[in-house]
Amino acid sequence: MICHHGAGYSGLSFACFAKEISDTTKGECGVLAIDARRHGKTSSTEATEDEDLSIEVLVDDFCALMQTIYPDPAAAPTLLLIGHSMGGSVMVRSSPILLERKYRVTGVAVIDVVEGSAVDALPHMHSLLNARPDGFDTIEDVIEWHVSTKTIRNPTSARVSIPSIIKMETSPVLPYKWRTPLRSTAPYWLSWFQGLSKQFLASRTARLLVLAGTERLDNELMIGQMQGKFQLVVIPGVGHMVQEDDPTRLAEVLVEFWRRNERVIVGVKKVGDL
Repeated sequence: MICHHGAGYSGLSFACFAKEISDTTKGECGVLAIDARRHGKTSSTEATEDEDLSIEVLVDDFCALMQTIYPDPAAAPTLLLIGHSMGGSVMVRSSPILLERKYRVTGVAVIDVVEGSAVDALPHMHSLLNARPDGFDTIEDVIEWHVSTKTIRNPTSARVSIPSIIKMETSPVLPYKWRTPLRSTAPYWLSWFQGLSKQFLASRTARLLVLAGTERLDNELMIGQMQGKFQLVVIPGVGHMVQEDDPTRLAEVLVEFWRRNERVIVGVKKVGDL
């Protein structure tokens, strides 16, 4: 399972989920969770940081990383691509590229992002970001803010994932700042989500959409669901950070999806095949 985080977060948002996967499959299935550029512990090899977070750049980064880790597609394991929010868009767009390069892709799983509602929400994003503090006195304050605002509802996961999304600056006032200030990513928001539903439904692999209880399908996905083009799972009692809020339930869903489609890709005939 290859996991790509959403905007402003890091690979560690999948840490508790990865432990659940390891425990559930008894190590049979591995998990790789990456940090995108300008996120987590990733840093530029250039003298200055490349600020570009457009979807094309993120997809290029991810596919290049896969080719670096698994230079021989024939020797690579089958890949289940899992992306949260912005990361879901990266995975959907990366899937056909990896398939073209002869990698085996078991499926694509998108966590809590729907093109229609994401695009509709963009005009309101700046007012939402105004409610976020610009900085914090301590790491504990950052964790407490996420939990108290229910941005992350699982304190255990917040303690693991939050330190990687902030950085310490020398300023004596509020020394802990966001590693990736979300307002700075505004020029790329539309590119992340526009066309996502169509590309998800066109994926030449198994498709899974996992939503928090509050999300709604757009028209394109609603039609696709009625046509049986993808599996839909709604997890109740969680917020947008599904993988952090309920890593146990998400792991159950993903392991079941992985086992079913792994069998298909390695040659077990589907019902009705001769």
